[in-house]
Amino acid sequence: MAESPDPVGELLGVVAALREHCPWMGALTHESLVEYLLEEAYEVAETIETGADEADLKGELGDVLLQVVLHARLAEERGVFGFGDVVRGLTGKMIRRNPHVFRPDGSLQDSFPATVEEIVLKWDAVKKAESPERSTPFEGIPVALPALAQAQKTLDRAERAGLPLVEPAETRPVETKPAETKLADTIETEAELGELLLAVVRSARTRGFDAERALRGAVRRYQNRHPETSAPGS
Repeated sequence: MAESPDPVGELLGVVAALREHCPWMGALTHESLVEYLLEEAYEVAETIETGADEADLKGELGDVLLQVVLHARLAEERGVFGFGDVVRGLTGKMIRRNPHVFRPDGSLQDSFPATVEEIVLKWDAVKKAESPERSTPFEGIPVALPALAQAQKTLDRAERAGLPLVEPAETRPVETKPAETKLADTIETEAELGELLLAVVRSARTRGFDAERALRGAVRRYQNRHPETSAPGS
């Protein structure tokens, strides 16, 4: 099969034909596709983290792209928006949210910031201007995120907003810190961290606790203790 000079257009045509002539594809909805979108995203992550073959990564990225194309096609069939609108919206957002690289018309700036810290400050300022109604740094963090990812993103947002990342008890001298803080402070590698987390989950399971729910509750309590009004966007 010869390579298409317009691979994106060809893909859109293939998906449109499948939606029309394949009963299984034709029955798909935004709701029924959610599980596949999550599954494909996790498969990309696994491919990267396990150092899989580049061809595997290419294939997995294609599966994620298919999800985007399908959602856009469903919307186009309702006359709401199409794949081109998704692309144009994304392009505009990238230009708007990166004024350190682009002028408003999309042309490149004459000079660029020297540090990541400068970039983050500009990024946060733009996002805050886009969503002035957000009252805390934590708005926009998906509640459906796995608890560990939610915890990581919560602490990232808190740090950028200048909020304390540790509780008062964790700032005590080493000998009086809570046991969990002392243990966490001994971790030196990601492998050690992984083993510690697995041990925590194993212990929770033995005692009948749900580790995911427990961490989600701890994250929620942390967010509720810091109802600040300076809120970087998502």
